[in-house]
Amino acid sequence: MLEELQRRNYSQTTTRTYLQIVRDFAKYFNLSPDQLGPAEIRTYQAHLFEERKLEARTVGLCTSALRFLFVKTLKRPYLFEEIPYPKRPQRLPIILSQEEAAQLIESASNLFHRAMLMTLYATGMRRAELCQLKVEDLDGERMIIHIRQGKGGKDRDVPFDPKLRETLREYYRWMRPKTYLFPGTENGWRADKPITTKVVWEACQEAAQRAGITKRVNPHLLRHSFATHLIENGADLPTVQALLGHADLKATSIYLHQMQWRSVGLPGYRDTS
Repeated sequence: MLEELQRRNYSQTTTRTYLQIVRDFAKYFNLSPDQLGPAEIRTYQAHLFEERKLEARTVGLCTSALRFLFVKTLKRPYLFEEIPYPKRPQRLPIILSQEEAAQLIESASNLFHRAMLMTLYATGMRRAELCQLKVEDLDGERMIIHIRQGKGGKDRDVPFDPKLRETLREYYRWMRPKTYLFPGTENGWRADKPITTKVVWEACQEAAQRAGITKRVNPHLLRHSFATHLIENGADLPTVQALLGHADLKATSIYLHQMQWRSVGLPGYRDTS
């Protein structure tokens, strides 16, 4: 399965995730996965929902990994209908107001965290993309950040504003990163390696607590907020789609719907700002 994923040029993150899902699946039945099939997948899906209480999106990811195993790796002639994706509820993403986003960034515990949070919010990049950012990816003269090999293996450029440039300059003078803009640690010491996505998640959680924000703050919430605020300020959907790196405009249109529903105050909209 690893070789098949590599041949198809799946990202390292997806490869690790898919392999771990298959390990967990085999461990649940205590059998080699090639001795299992669609019936066991459906049983496992029910286990993930009913016993582990996972969300439909997570179960859908597990289903994708198991489909890859049986259809692409083991070449089983299963119809996709035999390995169904769980139905996912349609929900609008919760976002931060512009004031809350500013409070979150200002509440970061140190310059390292503040630079990370500001970069996330000012560019809308994914946290995995943030972790892989290199010093050479910043073009301070053109005020462009090159995001290389984002989701789907696609490169894109995103602009950044003077405020972020000044913060990153201050951060660079303090941290002096070599290869990766936000270096990780090894045995408790700063190392020339990328940070983990967990570090970014914890920075968001800590800043939200310090700011007194009760919404469930995570790195992707900053991405949602970036997109919604752009549209509220007049950006068109194709522009936002390009900045987010969405392959399909439908994925971007949810932010337009959210802006419209917020503006008219439809009953049931969960605005906790």
